[in-house]
Amino acid sequence: MAAVGSGGSTAAAGPGAVSAGALESGTASAGNVKHLALFLHEAVLVQYVDTLKLAVPSLIYTLQNNLQYVAISNLPAATFQVTYQLKILTTALFSVLMLNRSLSRLQWASLLLLFTGVAIVQAQQAGGGGPRPLDQNPGAGLAAVVASCLSSGFAGVYFEKILKGSSGSVWLRNLQLGLFGTALGLVGLWWAEGTAVARRGFFFGYTPAVWGVVLNQAFGGLLVAVVVKYADNILKGFATSLSIVLSTVASIRLFGFHVDPLFALGAGLVIGAVYLYSLPRGAAKAIASASASASASGPCTHQQPPGQPPPPKLSSHRGDPSTEPFLPKSVLVK
Repeated sequence: MAAVGSGGSTAAAGPGAVSAGALESGTASAGNVKHLALFLHEAVLVQYVDTLKLAVPSLIYTLQNNLQYVAISNLPAATFQVTYQLKILTTALFSVLMLNRSLSRLQWASLLLLFTGVAIVQAQQAGGGGPRPLDQNPGAGLAAVVASCLSSGFAGVYFEKILKGSSGSVWLRNLQLGLFGTALGLVGLWWAEGTAVARRGFFFGYTPAVWGVVLNQAFGGLLVAVVVKYADNILKGFATSLSIVLSTVASIRLFGFHVDPLFALGAGLVIGAVYLYSLPRGAAKAIASASASASASGPCTHQQPPGQPPPPKLSSHRGDPSTEPFLPKSVLVK
């Protein structure tokens, strides 16, 4: 296959080498659609072995999206939002197993705190948790959430491993994921509702509310990319906490959801766990060392004379941006 990139890259160099020149040339020239089509043919079809690697996470992501609909149909929105944070736990476990990633003691403690909070929320749900629709099955909802979290953790780590093990760009990998996801979704749609679609049309039942959900999902995906690029894990933790609060408020207003002390305790533990897990490694070490020093030295009896300014605090990490928890970070913890 002849080179398709403007820099003379060949097919033997892999799809990643092709993508750099092709995308630059394809986007810089307005009307160079043919060049972009040649690149896509080369990277997706000719290098089909590389493309097939994305079939596994794409299948899992498609399954995960359908499991989320099953879960939200059988659980209150607030309960689903809290329980779905188990994906942090599953992602961390798969990262340790598949990527040999190490977690700090604070992160392990936050994962335990997260599991405890979710268990409390589920115990509240099993104990009644206020009135709920008769067609909801909390057991099926919980099973769907757990399966969705497991699939989300595995697919995310598997996708990260593919990205780090090849030279393909993120743009190309997402295109390959989308191709498989679309095909698998259409197969599932035809298998489940093929007769109805053939009789009534593909867009039958697409009310304004449905279009709103579609646009919200698409906008949310783009927004996640913006957060990953321009924000840090601290803000991501706050965003997750805010989503739990907003889901709870909306459930109260729209569905008459009842918040009791048990749910409030579980949700609070989950919010705290998300925040602690999102702390940068340097800040986590600083918190752990400060706690250890305070417990070892006991209460301080020295008092500053009145009218005197406090002595400056010395830090052994001065100048290290990773110890500043509210500075942007270049590396995100999943």
